[in-house]
Amino acid sequence: MKSTALLMAITVALGTLTASFAVAQAPEAPQAATPDAAPAEAAQDTTAAPAPAINTPSTDAVTPPAAADAQQPADAAAPSAPTPIEDLPIAGAGAPAAPADPAAIATPGPDANLPHDLSPWGMYMQADLVVKGVMIGLAIASVITWTVWLVKSLELFSARARLKRALRAISNDVSLAAASQTLGNGGGLLRSLIDVAALELRMSVDTPDKHGIKERVASRLERIESGAIRGMNRGTGVLATIGSTAPFVGLFGTVWGIMNSFIGISKSQTTNLAVVAPGIAEALLATAIGLVAAIPAVIIYNWFSRGIGVYRAMAGDASAEVMRLVSRDLDRVSAYRHARAAE
Repeated sequence: MKSTALLMAITVALGTLTASFAVAQAPEAPQAATPDAAPAEAAQDTTAAPAPAINTPSTDAVTPPAAADAQQPADAAAPSAPTPIEDLPIAGAGAPAAPADPAAIATPGPDANLPHDLSPWGMYMQADLVVKGVMIGLAIASVITWTVWLVKSLELFSARARLKRALRAISNDVSLAAASQTLGNGGGLLRSLIDVAALELRMSVDTPDKHGIKERVASRLERIESGAIRGMNRGTGVLATIGSTAPFVGLFGTVWGIMNSFIGISKSQTTNLAVVAPGIAEALLATAIGLVAAIPAVIIYNWFSRGIGVYRAMAGDASAEVMRLVSRDLDRVSAYRHARAAE
């Protein structure tokens, strides 16, 4: 009996030690502390101290070693209590965000690949040498066009007005001598026609055939008339040249500018519009200048053609008037000769 009691006491002691060791090794679950519970715990600690626990061996508290070993993994695998979401820290909530500085906001600047000045003068200054040469040539052609228009307009208007006044002045004269006296030193083209007709009559004074005299006078008048029309047409040929060639010269500048644009694309290895746009703009500017030089030249040339046509008709009227005066003088001479012969 004593041996059995001693064995039982040793078994109880070993079980108690094993259970105490298992409880010491198991992790304790953390408890979330709340602001309201903290003062209460502090007050509890200050008012009363906990009574020491007395371990008394009992047959009911004895746990077999196998049960203690099974309880230890279960206690170790128990999850800890989650932290409330209101207690989690918030990133960036420590201080208010500073307002953005307007000066620090980057503003997009001008593209370095594009010319800063896209005006016609700016595009001309950044153009290729060949395109610049084309533009200068077309600008000179335009200046020549307007210069010819101004000079020939004054010349044509003055010649037509002078011829019209002279024809009105001699409309009542019946002989070359009277017409020459009426015009005096003026008269322009009509004065030249009367002078050559009078010269031919003096040179043919001994010729009895008046038909031959009229043919020679008509030939001289035709030469004077042709010379006057030729002088009036002088300078208009350059208008036809400018009007027909200026568009093609501008087209040459266009082709050259587009070719430079493709060269720029190949060098930069990009199809960005900033690379292509300057060359195309220069090319189109050359085309525009070519049209500005060609269109007025064609219009002015056609206007001069009509104006010179009117002047040619007036010169024909003057030549016909002189021929009528010559015919009257020849008839008088013939009648005088017949009268002398009858006497």
